[in-house]
Amino acid sequence: MTEKRFIVTGASGFIGGLLCQALLAEGGYVAATAQAGEQGPWDESISWRVGDGEQRPFPKADAVFHLAGKAHAYSESYQDEGEYFRINTEGTRQALEAARAVGIRRFVLFSSVKAMGEGGEASLDESASCHPETPYGESKLAAEKLVLEGGYVPEPVVLRLSMVYGNTQKGNLPRMIRAVEKGQFLPLPEVGNRRSMVHVEDVVQAAMLAAEKPEAIGQIYIVTDGTPYSTHQIHAWICEALGKQVPAWSVPMPILHALAMVGDGIGFLRRRRFMFDSDALDKLVGPAWYSSRKIEDELEFSPRHHLHESLPGIIRYLHGLNA
Repeated sequence: MTEKRFIVTGASGFIGGLLCQALLAEGGYVAATAQAGEQGPWDESISWRVGDGEQRPFPKADAVFHLAGKAHAYSESYQDEGEYFRINTEGTRQALEAARAVGIRRFVLFSSVKAMGEGGEASLDESASCHPETPYGESKLAAEKLVLEGGYVPEPVVLRLSMVYGNTQKGNLPRMIRAVEKGQFLPLPEVGNRRSMVHVEDVVQAAMLAAEKPEAIGQIYIVTDGTPYSTHQIHAWICEALGKQVPAWSVPMPILHALAMVGDGIGFLRRRRFMFDSDALDKLVGPAWYSSRKIEDELEFSPRHHLHESLPGIIRYLHGLNA
């Protein structure tokens, strides 16, 4: 049997490293875009940087997993919009050209549900119209169109990831865990908001199915763990995993809105996001609910992880970093 060869951009990142490990475990040969001399769970490092003007073709491979990009940041509304498009959109175009130059057929783009917008009260699926509200989301939607409509490769696939959790020190969940542990997280009322998430290992499973299954060609798939969570519920589970008492009280929504407006004013005056403003409040109590039924039905994707069960391990990981 011929060994399958894969290219992973952004291989040294949170998702990329685990994906490389999984591909190697399946007997694949992995070429990763990495800094010169950087070591990792791959067979070969290739010189390629997202967003560079001059690019060489990729080595021949069966599929490309394109993870490299600029992630959305907490202070995104004050960042340079052009940087998102240079890295996420133009960088994707360059990766597509590098793949086309050597005849690579399958190209899996790691996108985000932010390409659709910020979500709503109802569960959104792939048929929903896209109205991104941030430069990050706009750049991801533009990258998706290049992959699916640009004609660069014959077998394009797009994965729209919900918020990814797992053993990482970056992102909103680790930030929330640290705040709860330090007693700096205000207890929120139960407002019934539903937010979709997915464990990193389930993302890897989805990516490998997207590279293998013929049904995936030309498709967009939303990836979640199938369970929407409320922020109040997440807070209670974090307290439980930390061995802390779940607060019997919560801050009323009118007070939270007033504090957020104060934060908006502070951010406006200093031209930099304050740690708590209207956008931060919306991310805490607003809905962001998405359906992954399509990838479950078409590619037999079956999430193996649930946030409640995963939190103790995530906290042990974070404590190990701080030891």
